[in-house]
Amino acid sequence: MGRYIIRRLLINIPVLFGITILVFTFIQLTPGDPVSAYIRPELGSSVEMRDQMRKQLGLDQPAPVRYLRWLGQTLQGNLGYRILGGQPVNATLWRVFKASSVLMLTALALGCLVGIPLGILSALRQYSKLDFLLTALAFLGVASPSFLLGLGGLFVLGLKIPLFPIGGMVSTNSDFSLLDFLHHLALPALILGFGYNAILMRYTRSSMLEVIRQAYVTTARAKGLGERAVIFGHAFRNALIPVITVIGLALPDMVGGAIITETVFTWPGMGSMLIDSVNGRDYPMIMGISLVVAVAVLLANLLADLTYALADPRIRFK
Repeated sequence: MGRYIIRRLLINIPVLFGITILVFTFIQLTPGDPVSAYIRPELGSSVEMRDQMRKQLGLDQPAPVRYLRWLGQTLQGNLGYRILGGQPVNATLWRVFKASSVLMLTALALGCLVGIPLGILSALRQYSKLDFLLTALAFLGVASPSFLLGLGGLFVLGLKIPLFPIGGMVSTNSDFSLLDFLHHLALPALILGFGYNAILMRYTRSSMLEVIRQAYVTTARAKGLGERAVIFGHAFRNALIPVITVIGLALPDMVGGAIITETVFTWPGMGSMLIDSVNGRDYPMIMGISLVVAVAVLLANLLADLTYALADPRIRFK
């Protein structure tokens, strides 16, 4: 197991290196630059002023030189400074990373705690009215865009039925409290987790239907085991493999959904920060966010692979 983990980590190093090159290349291909975003057109500016600002920001250097300079600083743990504002990228990124992590992990936890049990229940009640109802809800969750769910939840549960705050992470003009934070977290986490409830429900139902028809499940019942032991001790454990894969692959999709959800609910996380950075051509911040997301996705895939062995003892990593 240890050798497998080390091998996977070594493989991920060139993958991560390639991701940074692609992101940096795409950034260079976008129209405009930080100077154009920083200087307002109505104020006007001379060519000399723009050239001087580009030189101060290092934008006068060729793209490969700028990438190698960024890579060298990153390997030392320094992601540089934001072009707009001049704050350290490390400190800003850590602040928004904590906010996004809380939101995404809460949404994923809601998806697992609600979607998986409902998927099991739907499989055990196949073709019943409950199964059709849960299937309809799952299709609704899969088909509904994140921005539509966010705006709908904001309008209904934030304005018409004011059960939750309509934005922000804490109430303004008041001291921080855990209850207030959870109150602000509830609605965006529910909206972001609704789609994953539907996905996990469908995959769990499909996997359980395939497993409960296997011969070993029939044998377990023939031995006199209780239905609970048959379902959770035999069937569910073997049905977990595709579900674990979906959970491991949910992180990159959740990052995309979080960008929209954070923007709708003004949640101060990586998603809203990425939008601001793209609008302001803040290259160091864009690279920093992309690096963190890439590392998180690679680690999530590794964790999913290792979880296979816990779900199915027949799987061994060498």
